[in-house]
Amino acid sequence: MAAESTVPQLSAQHRPTLDQALSAIRSRAYWSPHPEHPKAYGETAPADGLAAFEALRGTRLDLGQPGTDGWVGGEVSPYGPELGVEYPHADPDVLLPAMRAGMGAWRDAGPETRALVCIEILSRISARTHEFAHAVMHTSGQAFMMAFQAGGPHAQDRGLEAVAYAYEEQTRVPGRADWSKPQGKRDPLEIGKSFTAVPRGIALVIGCNTFPTWNGYPGLFASLATGNAVLVKPHPRAVLPLALTVRVAREVLAEAGFDPNLVALAVERPGEGIAKTLAVRPEIKLIDYTGSTEFGDWLEANARQAQVYTEKAGVNTVVLDSTDDYKGMLSNLAFSLSLYSGQMCTTPQNLLIPRDGIATDAGHKTYDEVVADLAASVGGLLGDDARANALLGALVNPDVRTRLEAAASLGEVALASREILNPEFPDAVVRTPVMVKLDAAKPDPDAAYLSECFGPVSFAVAVDSTADALDLLRRTVREKGAMTVGAYTTSADTERAIEEVCLEESAQLSLNLTGGVYVNQTAAFSDFHGSGGNPAANAALCDGAFVANRFRVVEVRRQA
Repeated sequence: MAAESTVPQLSAQHRPTLDQALSAIRSRAYWSPHPEHPKAYGETAPADGLAAFEALRGTRLDLGQPGTDGWVGGEVSPYGPELGVEYPHADPDVLLPAMRAGMGAWRDAGPETRALVCIEILSRISARTHEFAHAVMHTSGQAFMMAFQAGGPHAQDRGLEAVAYAYEEQTRVPGRADWSKPQGKRDPLEIGKSFTAVPRGIALVIGCNTFPTWNGYPGLFASLATGNAVLVKPHPRAVLPLALTVRVAREVLAEAGFDPNLVALAVERPGEGIAKTLAVRPEIKLIDYTGSTEFGDWLEANARQAQVYTEKAGVNTVVLDSTDDYKGMLSNLAFSLSLYSGQMCTTPQNLLIPRDGIATDAGHKTYDEVVADLAASVGGLLGDDARANALLGALVNPDVRTRLEAAASLGEVALASREILNPEFPDAVVRTPVMVKLDAAKPDPDAAYLSECFGPVSFAVAVDSTADALDLLRRTVREKGAMTVGAYTTSADTERAIEEVCLEESAQLSLNLTGGVYVNQTAAFSDFHGSGGNPAANAALCDGAFVANRFRVVEVRRQA
């Protein structure tokens, strides 16, 4: 059980945050307790965070967890430097039983205490956001500011959002109830009842390379807040951010009087492929996964003993019908295509443009003009190398570079990719996006635009009409899935038609974005990331369904 003095302290410190988070998920209004600006963390925070990150390099990160049978390392930053950090390699036959040992006390602590402990973990991570930002940057290839925001406060927001949903779902049922059924002249039937949220078991979080914390925190905190132990299996190229997270979680759990083995790390040796091995173990009852469709499908088919939550690949599409802000549309799309070199699961890939062109406030624009103007907008945005480096980051792995280079052979190149040098990190592979013209009228079941081409690659697809664009949109979402859909139109009828497609196919839609909100960005507490209703993902971050099946309510009845 938690130390008696600790829980009231956590309640005084974090209950207001929990209440605000609960209010935010109900109102869907903007709210965040985690500052986005680096200066908000204090004058010395940037230097302290960098020093803390540098101090980690070349060290062994000993978490003190049981079952360690060796040490694993080998991460190389997409910017070039070797990190040189070693992590414990776990024997699951020892580690998994140890993780289960502390679950009874964690279950008995109840939803509120678990939520408060989770918020304390997030609070300590938040205080070290600068350190985490460097860890995310040098494992994902994100530019520093994006690593700071997406890997720091935005990821922390998503974790807190999951905690809020978990608390809300667990407390829908009262802890106790006195049941009395009248029996006429006889004494009533009376039963005392208790209801306990019971965890499913051990949860497995399978991390991704591109957004280790942003994609990892929702599942981690949803499972932990609902009473489950959590085993974190990071991507081999992005271990450090999640290893640091596990270390903080273990420290907080121990200080609060709980078993630190409720959260543990599983790092794999080169080529070991432990995700498959762990995923089918009987102790694993929950799995959260972000990555390829192939492995996501395998998990859904083979990890039958577990509840599996997957975010896989999709083909994100933008329909261009008409606009009353042509310049704003081009600028918005150019930024969306460029951010983090298109290495986001929400980045638009297919731009569906009627071959006769579109109506705009700058006059009618033909298909060729729209494509040329968008290419020029991307070129202008990335024309300055310093700005380009700050937006693009680095290519996360060689596969992305291979796809980028191969894309130029798929059709007429409207925007050629160019190499950009990063003076601070000369070994970084930095490339601007490529845009290729394709025609939907040419029958091709293997058309490039019908599959995800992850990275800085987009296809300007000529279609016969907006109606044909919507048909292609529907087919793409239904067959391939989509994390995001965007559309531009000045027609109320067309807007309704686009919305109907997205409602029927369960795709998240952004309409007429021309300002500082982009189709590939979502805000915790307000926006849903994915819908769980099309092949791109079987769950949404974050809603009640994401947390409700991570626990069960067990009732005990006692004769009054």
